[in-house]
Formats: sequence, C-alpha cells, structure tokens
Amino acid sequence: MKLFFLLAFIALLTGCSSMGVEPWERDLLAKDSMQLPPDYFDSFYDDHIYFSKEASSGGRGVGGGGCGCN
Repeated sequence: MKLFFLLAFIALLTGCSSMGVEPWERDLLAKDSMQLPPDYFDSFYDDHIYFSKEASSGGRGVGGGGCGCN
C-alpha cells in the first residue's frame, strides 16, 4: 500500500513537468489577437464604434473594411 501511494505521489509530481511554453509556440502567443484587452469597457466601446462605422461585427485586427475592399 505504501508503494502505491509513493508511486501515485511521484506521478503527481511529474504530471506538471511539461506545462511550459515551447519556443516555437511563443510566436502564436505574442500575437495581438491572443492578448487580453486591458480594459473591458474600452474594448466594448471600440467594438461598438467599429460596428457603427463599418456596418459589420467581429474581425477586429484584420485588414479590410465592411465594403469588401482591402
């Protein structure tokens, strides 16, 4: 029984050993679309203004406008 608990404890200790971000994954996490907005209300009003001007919703941070031209 002691051996079982010892092996379970060792398994728990090694379970989180590979939870870091690999160097080739950091470029994806550095994109603006992956960042949290600093202030919820600022981003809410920016989205509202963008929707009102472009007559479209979503797609923030992507080039092009609501008229179909780039």
